[in-house]
Formats: sequence, structure tokens, C-alpha cells
Amino acid sequence: MPSLTRHEAQLRSELISVNRMEVDLDLDRGADHFHSQTRITFTCARPGASTFVDVKPVELRSMVLNGRPVDVATLADGRVELTDLAAENVLEAQAVMGYSRDGQGLHRATDPADNQDYVYGHLFLDAGPRVFACFDQPDLKAPYAVSVTAPPAWLVVGNGAATQVTPGRWELAETRPLATYFVTVCAGPYASVRDEHDGVPLGIHARASLREALEREAPQMLEVTKASLDYYHGLFGIRYPFGEYHQVFVPEFNAGAMENPGCVTFRDTYVFRGAAARDEVLARSNTITHEMAHMWFGDLVTMRWWDDLWLNESFAEYMAHRTCVEATEFTDAWVDSTVARKAWGYAAERTPSTHPVAGSPALDAQSALQDFDGISYAKGAAALRQLIAHIGDEAFIAGVTAYLREHSFANGTLADFLGAMERASGRDLTSWSRAWLLTAGADVISVDRSTGSVSRIAPQAFPADRPHTFDVAGYDGGVERFRVPVTVTADHTVVEALRAAADVELVVPNAGDLTWATVLLDPLTVEALPTALAAVPDAQARAVVWVALVDGVCLGQTDPRVMVRAFGAAWPQEDSDSVLNRTAATLLGRVIPTFLPESEHDWALEMVAHAASRLLASSAPGSTHALLAARTLARSSADEALLHAWADGTGLPAGLEGDSDFRWIVVRNLAGRGWTDRVGVEAVLSRDDTLQGRLGALTALAALPDPESKAWAWRELTTNRHRSNYELNALAQGFWVSGGLEVLRPYVARYFEDVPAMTAWVGEDAMARVATLAYPGRVVEPETLSASQGTLERGELTAAVRRAVVDGQSELREALSSRAAFR
Repeated sequence: MPSLTRHEAQLRSELISVNRMEVDLDLDRGADHFHSQTRITFTCARPGASTFVDVKPVELRSMVLNGRPVDVATLADGRVELTDLAAENVLEAQAVMGYSRDGQGLHRATDPADNQDYVYGHLFLDAGPRVFACFDQPDLKAPYAVSVTAPPAWLVVGNGAATQVTPGRWELAETRPLATYFVTVCAGPYASVRDEHDGVPLGIHARASLREALEREAPQMLEVTKASLDYYHGLFGIRYPFGEYHQVFVPEFNAGAMENPGCVTFRDTYVFRGAAARDEVLARSNTITHEMAHMWFGDLVTMRWWDDLWLNESFAEYMAHRTCVEATEFTDAWVDSTVARKAWGYAAERTPSTHPVAGSPALDAQSALQDFDGISYAKGAAALRQLIAHIGDEAFIAGVTAYLREHSFANGTLADFLGAMERASGRDLTSWSRAWLLTAGADVISVDRSTGSVSRIAPQAFPADRPHTFDVAGYDGGVERFRVPVTVTADHTVVEALRAAADVELVVPNAGDLTWATVLLDPLTVEALPTALAAVPDAQARAVVWVALVDGVCLGQTDPRVMVRAFGAAWPQEDSDSVLNRTAATLLGRVIPTFLPESEHDWALEMVAHAASRLLASSAPGSTHALLAARTLARSSADEALLHAWADGTGLPAGLEGDSDFRWIVVRNLAGRGWTDRVGVEAVLSRDDTLQGRLGALTALAALPDPESKAWAWRELTTNRHRSNYELNALAQGFWVSGGLEVLRPYVARYFEDVPAMTAWVGEDAMARVATLAYPGRVVEPETLSASQGTLERGELTAAVRRAVVDGQSELREALSSRAAFR
């Protein structure tokens, strides 16, 4: 179906205004379909004109405009034409809708732990018409009055406070004006923990089978929720505007979370059923603060069109880390941002699909979805930190507050935001915004020890004159010898302290990670890393070095073996949970399998396993460090006896007894090495027949290296239309991790035929993830690159698949170039 274009949206918003939405959903009609009734009250600026309403039903049963029937047979491509509009209009529609299995629209999942069904709405980015008839664009906001019929044993929550008026019948309080993509209903036999803070009713909900974990985890989540609410109230001087505040942890959720006003949805893997590392709790807490920030920036004020998506995400990204540092126990949140979020953004900057933070054309809604990446989040947040350095925090907060007050319950644009900042600061931000927000690319920052010069080089493809404010630090013998603030407004800036201490072991530009730039480490620093990195006393600086190492490997400037050796020496002595977790994941997930030739994989994995064994032996039993070490050892070890013992529950590290998620890590390694089989995997599944268990089994089965298992996994991935979005992801994650090249090579060509065809039944939101995970980037051969390039040249790919192929091809080029440079 065609995606709404920006031009169409502009024409429609100039013509109509939506006054009220009434939606009635009947979810008690079986497992496949639900009934939807909509009553839309709207005005028309030019009576007699025409427009269209969006609706994507299984069956459109009736539609009535101002008392006269509309021919439902005119439904085409998800639209129905509405002619001869009056000044005041009422549109009524009745439809049968289909539950989804791809995480978009109204998704329905069955929990095999108790065979209970759960439903949740995820209408981002343009899935609203899959649930009810609407004018689906972000600038046609309206109050929603929602009613729901559900099985009597179900709980219903949504954007407005829900009241059960009769058994199975729920009325939700009318909301303040919302964009269509924020509307949600969550229904099922959810377990709940409720509380109240500062007059705001709070609720946390998850599947009934997760009740024990929910009740164990809820106090910490509520603590962060309350602290965030207090912080935002104090910072903005605007109270939370949407009544109750529910957080619903739902199954098979595509994103990390979604900021539906009053009813935020999260992926339910955040309700940890087993051991959780501190950085995982930090990540969950950060997500909670991120989504709450959206209540003001995104929900109270919504971007007018998708090209200003950054107004939502960059702000929430920045505020989440700021709030974690200033209002919670997670004062190291910016370290986590460096290794988790900014590393993601830098990877996006290296691809041909890079784009500015703001101002991307976004000619249609689905094109905009492809810019929903690490640039819109992490780079945008870094740009806001630079804006604060430019105008001061007081002016920044004053500008934000003025922007929110001026556009409350309406829409804003980049120009509106910058205007508020200029008025608050008294400064012209035209040049600053052009360089930081409207120009793509990351500058390269490096140092010359001999001259004391700090260099700033803009990418040739995206020239810009970006001012940077950051610091440069030097380390020697585990001591910070100097740290100097630097403001760079030219391509070369002399730093006297750097020249005076040129003989230190390590020099780290942007040591405090205050700016957005590719850090190019000098040769002496790179040479010293394996022995000197662990002794650097500042976790933030170590995080910057690790990300610089990854960037250096990907850009062909650093031999990947340097990173492996640095990991072997420094990782066992690392004390940052975030650095431990993310560096291990990057090394095992990308650097070893793609940048190193197959003949060196065993050596590198042994280096990782040895480092993990050292950390495990030196860590307190049951600690986060011990947990991360055990997981890394389980992923990398070639000790068959140890792996089988752990899979059987014997000799486990303290705290991992009965931890099913840890067992699946072990089983996946066993499967990939061919040390178990389908029978062995299914035996483990019989002990953990849950949603997570079934996903773990699918990944392990797909990882089995024999030709028959690969053929089965590929069929399940590309032809089984009953698989959920998460099941497809699990199959794709396991497929390429094992098997000889002679087994995997035939599937390279099949990817470019079979995966694009899946868009016939998988939505774009889910398809983006599936196509990325299934890309054959581990077959690091020129023939893979040729097949990929040929597919792009032929065209005919959806926006999501094309982005996945472009980005996968970019990573493949990086690996091929590195292998050629460092033989």
C-alpha cells in the first residue's frame, strides 16, 4: 500500500481539523480478528471539498458520512475517498480488523507457559488504520474516547484511565489531544503492581507468567519512575499532563518501548526472569526515563511531520541520560551512552544511508521510518549537549520550557524549537544549526603530540564548520597526567598542555565524551593500549577509547587483532559493567566473525574465553562482573565438557542456578559447534517451554551447522507466514553464526530473493530488523558484495529492506577492506 506523503498530509491538514475520535473495539471475537467502530467528528475549511480517510481492514462493513452511506467498495490501498464535505462532519465506520503477528497494529500473542493470550496496540509509525479508521498523520491531533469489549478475565489499560463498567466492558477516560500513532490499548490477563506518586496513579503490568519477576523488579522500576517524574516537574515547571501513568511490558515488541501517553509499552524482556547485570538495569531505567521525557517532548508537543522526528528522540535521549545521572543511582549513565548509544550512532554515520539530525526530506511516512536510527537518537543528543555548551544550560532549559508551553497539545517544528532557543539565549543559531543539525557526517578529531595540535577534519562528502567543545586527557602509569578543555573552531588548534606532556602513554581526545566526532587515536596510544588501557582511572575515557578502537577497525585504520589483544589484556581488569558488556558483544558479534579470517577465529575466541575465565575467577560470586564473565565465557568457550555441564545445570557460577536464559546462551554455543543436535535442543526446550524458551530454541536450531538444519531454518524464516516477528528474528540471529562457508554460500543469493519477498506478509517496522539480522554479512567474500550491489541496482525493494541491504553492504565493505589491509 502507498505510504502517506508529506504533500498529501499538508493538503489534508490545511483542509480539515479533527475535533474528537470515538473508538469502540471488540476483542472478544476469537484469536484472529476483532471488530472496530469509529466515529470521527471533524471540520472542513472549504465545504464541498474532498479528502480521504485511512483504514486497512479485513472487511470494511459500513461507512457513513453525515448520515449518507459511503460505498465501501471504493476502498483502495487503505483509503476511502470522502466527497462533498460539510463545514461540520461526522464519519462513522465499522470494520473487521486482523490481529497482527509482526508487532504492528493490534498484536496478539499466546504465552505457552499458560496458554493465555495478550493484546497490545503499537500504531507507530502508520499502523493506526490497522486498528480503526482515522486521518493518520501526526499533526491531526484529537481527543480520544475509547471503549473496549474483552473476555471477562482480562484487564484493559490504555491512554485514558480504564473503568470496567460491566464484566468484560471497559470505558477509557477521554484523553487530551493525541496524534493517531500514540493511541494504544493493552488487554489480557496481565499481572499488575500499582502505586501513586504526587497525585499520579501508577501501574506496571506484565504477562501473568512473569508475575514473580514483575513483583520482584517493580520496586526498582517505580523508584526510577517517581524520581523521573519529580525531576521533570522541577525542570520544566509543567506537570505531567495525561492523568494515570501505566507501563505495560508486552510480548514480541519491535522497539525497546513506545511513548504512548499514559500507557507506555515496553518489550517484556525488560522484566528480567533470571540474573540481570547492573548495566541491564541501567538500560531499563534509562528507557523508563526516556519514555517519560516523551510525555512532554513528543506527546505534549508533537512534531508536525516525520522529518522532525529528532525533536522527539534526540531530546528524550539526552534527557534520559541527564535524568539518570542527576536523579537516580546511575551516575555512570553517560558511560553507558558512549559504548551503547553513541557506538550505534557512529556506525550509522559510516554508512551511505547517513543523514542529518534534522531536515531530512522524509517525503513519505515509510521513508521517515528509515531515519529512526542512532543518528536521530545519539547524535541528536550529542548535538544538544553541544548546544548547551554553546548557549548555556539555563538558556537551554528556558527555551525548552517556552517551546513546550507555546505548543502544548499541538505540533512544533525545527524552526519553532530554534526560535525558542534564540529568544532564551539572545543568540543567532542559524550557523550552529546548519552545521550541527542540517549537515550529515561526523568530524574526525585527532592529536599531533609533537606540535600539540588538535585537528578537526570534516568528511569530504559533507563539509561543515562545526564548533566543538570537549576535553583532551593524557594518562601514564595509571595516572591522569593532564586534562584540558578545548574549544575547536578551526581545523587545527594548538593545546600547550598536550605539547608539554607529549611523552605520556595514552592521549585521549574527547575523553569526557562531550562532543560527537570520530576519535582517531595517535599511533603511540594505539601501540600502548594492550598494556595501558586497563590502568586508565576514568571509565568515561576508557569507554571513549573502546569506541575509538571499534571505529578504527571499521574504518580500516586499526588492525582488528589489536582490539582482540587489548581485550585480552584490559577486559579482565575493567570495572564498568557497560564497557564489559558492550565490548564483549561487539568483539563476539562483529569484529571476530567478520574482520578476522576464518583461520583466526579459534585463536581470537580463545583469547576472549581466557579473559572471561580470568574475570570470573577474580569476581565476587553472584556479582554483575561474574555474571558478565560467565555469559562471555559461555558464548566463546571451546571447552565441550564445561559447556555440557553448564547446560545440564552442573557446576554453574553462583547466581545462575536455574537461570534458563543463561542455559540458552550455552546451548547456542553447543549447537553452533555441532556438539548437540535437534533432540538435545528440544530436551532443553521441554524444561523451558515459554516465549523466551521457544525463541532460544529457534536460535539454537538455526545455529546447527549441518546442511539439513540450515535448510529447515531458512524455510522457517522465509516461508512460514505464521511465525511472529520475534520468531523470525530468532531464526535470523542463529542462521549465519555457524556452518562452513560451503554450507552458507548458497543462501547468499537466496537472501536477495527470499527476504525481500517477505514484505508481502511482514510489516516494515518488523521487516527492518529481520532483513538486517538475516543479511549474509558473515560470508565475507567479494561475491557477496557483488550480489548485494546487484540487488540494489535492480531496485524494487521496500524502504526497510533497502536500508537493511545498504547498511549490511556497508559493513561488508568495511570487513573486506580490513582483511585486505591487515593480512
